[in-house]
Amino acid sequence: MLARTAIWRVLAFFGSSRLRYRGSFASVADAAAAVRPGALVGYDNDAVVMHAFDMMCQINLEDYPILFWLSQIGDEAQVLLDAGGHMGTKFRAFRQHLALDGKLEWIVYDVPSIVRAGQQRAIEEGLSGIRFVDSLTELPRIDVLLASGLLQYLDTPFADFLRRLQVLPRHLLLNKVQARRGPTIVTLENFGCAEVPYQIRNLPQFLASLTELGYDVVDQWTVPGLSRTIPTHRYLGASTCWGCYARLRNDEKVDAAESNRRWIAANEMTARAADVPGND
Repeated sequence: MLARTAIWRVLAFFGSSRLRYRGSFASVADAAAAVRPGALVGYDNDAVVMHAFDMMCQINLEDYPILFWLSQIGDEAQVLLDAGGHMGTKFRAFRQHLALDGKLEWIVYDVPSIVRAGQQRAIEEGLSGIRFVDSLTELPRIDVLLASGLLQYLDTPFADFLRRLQVLPRHLLLNKVQARRGPTIVTLENFGCAEVPYQIRNLPQFLASLTELGYDVVDQWTVPGLSRTIPTHRYLGASTCWGCYARLRNDEKVDAAESNRRWIAANEMTARAADVPGND
């Protein structure tokens, strides 16, 4: 195994511009410091803004649990914060299926370069029912927090992010979270002109943090086709692409921590039995 690992790291050194993921780091800062010479660092760059935009505006298989739970939440929600919502990609994908215009205030939160581009494109398209912010201050009370693909790129603990809001949202819709059973690691994702720190979280710890915040996980799912393997560190294994619907706890709910433990145990047994490799 050591010989194979050494070979992959040599290949990564000479071919880092072609690998989609490379390296394993202890923190986002360590990963950012290891970006290859000449590459931009992180997502907040104008050159990265349009990366995969058209693809993200489409509805994919992994979006259907989110569509389902948004339809179930219905009139309970007046304001939705689409955290890491890019240029309104999910708003564009979902609006014809959920009749969003006028029924739900959809606020996209993202980095400044993406917010600028999103605002401009919305004006050019005459897109209504959506607005863009790059700060969490002075937001209204959020009923639903949607984070689809955000957590890999979030450079602060998710609990700290939630506490920056006026109040905790009653509903959480998390999707495309890259998770694993081992310690949290950070790798680098290759965007061509840029490399972006990409976090793969310890799932039991993350579920425990939701429980501590007062959330019950009502539903959760995996998307095997979006699991990730780091070519330079294959011995770390494939991640699990995970999502959930969670809501603030009330006294009538079953014990969330025990539910989470059972779900993790069942999925570990399934993973061992299937032994399906992840995608690169």
